[in-house]
Order: sequence, then C-alpha cells, then structure tokens
Amino acid sequence: SENPSVTLFREYLRIDTVHPKPDYDAAVRFLERVGTDLGLACQKVEVCQGHVVLILTWQGTNPRLRSILLNSHTDVVPVFEEHWTYPPFEAVKDSQGNIYARGAQDMKCVSIQYLEAIRRLKTEGKSFARTIHLTFVPDEEVGGHKGMEMFVQRPEFKALNVGFAMDEGLASPSDTFSVFYGERNPWWIKVKCMGSPGHGSRFISNTAAEKMHKVINSFLAFRESEKQRLKSDSSLTLGDVTSLNMTMLEGGVSFNVVPSEMAASFDIRIPPTVDLKAFEEQVATWCRGAGDGVTYEFHQKCMDQHITSTEESDPWWKAFSGVCRDMKLQLKLEIFPAATDSRYIRAVGHPAIGFSPMNRTPVLLHDHNEFLNEQVFLQGIEIYARLLTALASVPPLPAEG
Repeated sequence: SENPSVTLFREYLRIDTVHPKPDYDAAVRFLERVGTDLGLACQKVEVCQGHVVLILTWQGTNPRLRSILLNSHTDVVPVFEEHWTYPPFEAVKDSQGNIYARGAQDMKCVSIQYLEAIRRLKTEGKSFARTIHLTFVPDEEVGGHKGMEMFVQRPEFKALNVGFAMDEGLASPSDTFSVFYGERNPWWIKVKCMGSPGHGSRFISNTAAEKMHKVINSFLAFRESEKQRLKSDSSLTLGDVTSLNMTMLEGGVSFNVVPSEMAASFDIRIPPTVDLKAFEEQVATWCRGAGDGVTYEFHQKCMDQHITSTEESDPWWKAFSGVCRDMKLQLKLEIFPAATDSRYIRAVGHPAIGFSPMNRTPVLLHDHNEFLNEQVFLQGIEIYARLLTALASVPPLPAEG
C-alpha cells in the first residue's frame, strides 16, 4: 500500500554513506539504476580517486539553450546511535508516516524527489526545450573539496552549459518554505600567542595566556554584539549576521610550567553584505591589541560573495516564484547560515537557489532522530514537477541568441 516513491526513498536511505567511510559506490549504483530505468543518459566523472560525480541527463528539444541543474550530495554526517529512537540506517516509518533515517532531510529526500518529479513528467508525456541535468556529488558534508569544488573546474561541468541551478535548503517548522539565494562565507582562523615562559609559582610578565585572554575577550565581545543584534531585530535571520565561535584551545605542557605559546581556533560565518577586507582588518586589530607575538592564520577563507537574483525581472526567479505563487506556497527568502555546494556553483557564475520543500517540519539535519513525513516528501515531488516544468520552459534569453 506504500507509495512507490516513498519505497524508493527508504531504499536510498538504507545505503550507508556516512562519514568517515561513505559507501559511495553503492549510492552511485543505486542512482544509476534509477536513472537508467527513467531513460536518462548516465555519465560518471571521477574528480579524484574514489570520488565520483554521477550525472543523469534528460535531453531538451533545444540543447543549445542553457540547462537546468539539479544538484544533491550523496554523503551524510555521522550518528550517535544511542540517541536515536530507531536505527538510523533502517528508514523506519512510524504510524504517523514519519520516516526516520540519517539523510532523511539532508538530503537524500531531495535526490529522490528530483528523480520522481522527472518520472511523473515523463509519464505524462512532457518534454521541454531546456535540458535537465541531475548531479549527485560526494563529500559535501566535509566541505565539498573532493566533490563539487573540483567538479566545477572540469570540462565535464562546463559541458553541462548550466543556466540555473537548484541545490539543498532547510526544513521549515512553519507554513512557509525557506529559499536561500546566498550563503555566508566560512572563515576558520587560528590565533597564536607567544609569550614569556617560566615557573608556575611566579608572576611572569608578558605571558601567552594574558595575550590569549585579550584575544578571546575581543572575539567573544564581537560575538555577543552580533547575537544581540539578531535577537533585537525580528526581521533578521541567522544568515544576516556574523556568527563566531571559539572551537579549539591549545597550549601548555605541565601544571607548573607557564607555556611560551597558546592557540585558539575560531569558526566565523560572514554574510555577503559584510566588507570582507574591513572585517579582516578588525581581526588584525584585535590581535595587535593583545600585544606583541600575536599572529593569526587561515585554515579556511572563503571570499566569494555572489548572490542569486530574486528580482521579478530575472527570468529564472520569475519562473521559480511564479510556480510558488500559483501553488500558494509562502516563501521566506534567506541567506543560508552554513555552507552548501551552491557556493561553488555561484562562484563560477551560475545562479543557484537552495530549496528543500519541507515545511511544517522541525529542522533536524545533523541532529538525532532526523525524520521526514511521507506526505511532506510526496508534496515535494509535486512542487519539483511544477518547478521543472516552468524552469525548463523559460524562453530563450538574449544571450542565447
């Protein structure tokens, strides 16, 4: 009695693609089987050893037009099974129709919704001018460095002739659907403080710990100011402010030895509205203010600030938003608070929207007991079918002749 689309979703959820050893081969075999069943062309691109991007293609009637790209990642984050009500890779469905599994929201649901929307459209005999490509990429959950970041530089990606892309978004607990048109830049900064060492029984001057105290105070004071700014302005979302967290603290060799060096690491996420050069100068000022021998280095420094147009004059957004209006879907436009593969797509010049059609659903990506209700999942297929119909039918643009 179960809807076949739901059965396929649960089958995909049972494939263990959890880090640190995701079974990418099994995922690719499964998705290639589904693509072949749908009559889609299949291509596999190994971007580096053991990391394959699968491309499934529904050819349009006018291949010269720019294509629609539907991206999703195959990997999922680790689990702590003792905190789960059901085993996280069994895709148990409870009496309310909630399907529990790692990847239920992030983002195996979207992968299957893409495929099942295409199945529906093909069954209805539809065809479109624009080609639709589906890409299934590895390693998004660990930064995409051996996935989309490498793929967008390859000739196989350029050959896709992308016009507009869709990728993952977030669930929304309310009636509204979240739509993400940009992302914050992740900066991972390590601050090192050098100071005078000595015996732990003395009041030594100019110690690394004293300097580190000043560094931490400066960074966390800024954190508090951004936290209060978000709290005091109801129009802001997390993606509109800069988040900052101290995530690692290192130093010391013994209880009775004052160390000569200490280090602190910070995870900072910066909205595209912020002047990045000015922000780095602020970081440098905090470090200078802590004293001599205080330096910082970047372990990640994303500088791309591309955002996707949400103006009605933009033909892609007009098609997307028009479908949502027709379906009476309430949209909330946001900057994505974390990072997805969309940033790599935007960085090479293509508009991309982050959208996972999951409203009335608690946000549980990376959390225990991640689930998605089957009715919400099935509604998403209908939404994607309507969106693909509109996007793949966007008339030729001036740049396309």
